[in-house]
Amino acid sequence: MSGILDLLNSDLGKTIINGVSNQTNQPANKTQDVLTMALPVLMQAMKRNAATPQGAEGLMNALNNKHDGSLLENLGGLFSGGVDSSILDDGSKILGHVLGGKQQAVENTLGAKAGMDANSVAQILKVAAPILMGILGNQAKQQNVSNSGGIESLLGGLIGGSSAKNEQSFLESILDADGDGSVVDDVAGMVLGGDKKKGGLGGLLGGLFGGK
Repeated sequence: MSGILDLLNSDLGKTIINGVSNQTNQPANKTQDVLTMALPVLMQAMKRNAATPQGAEGLMNALNNKHDGSLLENLGGLFSGGVDSSILDDGSKILGHVLGGKQQAVENTLGAKAGMDANSVAQILKVAAPILMGILGNQAKQQNVSNSGGIESLLGGLIGGSSAKNEQSFLESILDADGDGSVVDDVAGMVLGGDKKKGGLGGLLGGLFGGK
């Protein structure tokens, strides 16, 4: 199965990147950078939430109902007149649920790497989160996922389809942030390079961006 980053390089991915870019008034290349980093992070967070029976059941219910993939059938309509506020509200709720208290740290870190303020990153994620859920819903339908074990496997496949081991470490390091206030600097330093290139993490996002 191809990974989530392969999907971003597809025609559907380009539609999503351009739509989100126009909606948030951010350059397309920076929007792509943010999404390239953010989508695996969000999926890793969902995978961790789905490791509990309640988390898996909640995600399964969402994918069977509101987020069944139908949103993807009319992306042109979704973006044409500006994204509806109900979609943005939904995106906010998804982010809050998936990232919890780490949301600010994740947004700050992604902003530092992409050269964008955290507020703009937050806007991009709000638009992207319901679309990501739609992608998951679509994949769940295609693969006949009907239980929590299947959900974890689906998420793992989408992340693993495009992530090397050191990228997994990057995802974990953001999500394992202990909220002591310095984590953003730590993670940003690790991702951006500096002295913390040990363990191969320094070149990690070069790998994520395909060296562009």
